[in-house]
Amino acid sequence: MILGFSARAGLLIASLFVTAGTAAAETAGAETRTPSTVTADAPPHAAVTVDHHAHVHSPAILDFLPKYCGSEGRIGPCPEVFTRAYSPEDLIAEMDAAGVARSLIMSTGYLAESPMMQPPLPEAPGILRAANEWSAALATRYPGRFGIYIGINPVSSSALPEMAHFARDPRVTGIKIHITNSDANLRDPQNVAKLASVFEMSHRTGLAVMIHMRTRAEDYGARDVETFLRDVLPQAGDTPVQIAHAAGWGGIDGPTLSALGAFAEAIEADRDRFGNVTFDLAAVWDEDTAADDLEALATLVRRIGPEHFVAASDFPFGGHLADYYAKVYPRLPLTDAEWTTIRTNTPDYDSVDYAKERIRP
Repeated sequence: MILGFSARAGLLIASLFVTAGTAAAETAGAETRTPSTVTADAPPHAAVTVDHHAHVHSPAILDFLPKYCGSEGRIGPCPEVFTRAYSPEDLIAEMDAAGVARSLIMSTGYLAESPMMQPPLPEAPGILRAANEWSAALATRYPGRFGIYIGINPVSSSALPEMAHFARDPRVTGIKIHITNSDANLRDPQNVAKLASVFEMSHRTGLAVMIHMRTRAEDYGARDVETFLRDVLPQAGDTPVQIAHAAGWGGIDGPTLSALGAFAEAIEADRDRFGNVTFDLAAVWDEDTAADDLEALATLVRRIGPEHFVAASDFPFGGHLADYYAKVYPRLPLTDAEWTTIRTNTPDYDSVDYAKERIRP
């Protein structure tokens, strides 16, 4: 998302959308700077035409954030970039400067039902709905520029009703799930069952899934992926599933590499099973990421296959999109051919028509 993509900076990314809520995350947030400009010359690469992971807070969420950031469930203040009122026009200006034609916007409506909001607000479901409706409207306000993902807390009682409400809405491409923000636990059978039911409904409705999969467990990694692959992912059937931050929460650290490594083993064993699964490379490294970490990630990208990865920024947390894609992205040591595959990868769910086509009889 922003700076120093070590394990500590990964906590920053998690905390910005209310993940771990630890003192380390808050300390990292205090060091946030945006926008970030990298001055190194960038090698030529294919243009990124679709950004697969971006955020613009709705008015309902912006009104809610002061309560949320002052909640008893948080430690310290929210980072300033998290509360800033970026507009759709701000994002479009960044997209135009970077040559990005289309962005997939992930509604942050799920924040309203985060367990980090203490005490919970009785009006939280209404805030969630208002945020998702506002996000859906962007698809018609800016034709062709945005694919819209509504936000849900997959372990809340509102998850399935919210999906049902938007199931036949031709403005909506999919759902955004944030496991850490929702404090879901892949080691809790009840949480796993609820998550599986959300994936099953995504299959019935055609709503594509974007999941921030990392949990709050300090030893998150392969064992969580194994549960996900066994009990959750199969419920989605042939519905597209995009896994955020290369199966982490931003940054490269041991848990992220463990999780992505488990995916690599499963994909190598049965590639046909993963035809509809992609991983986004949003905020996984920056200009300061260590070379060894970049090499480790590149090795896993090759094992999984570059065709399973898509370009993404986590706007607004990576700074200017033009710098991010032209100068930060090329630091990952892939070949030009591998980069071309990733930067031009536009799965079916990227299509302007996907939202309408998924609801046809």
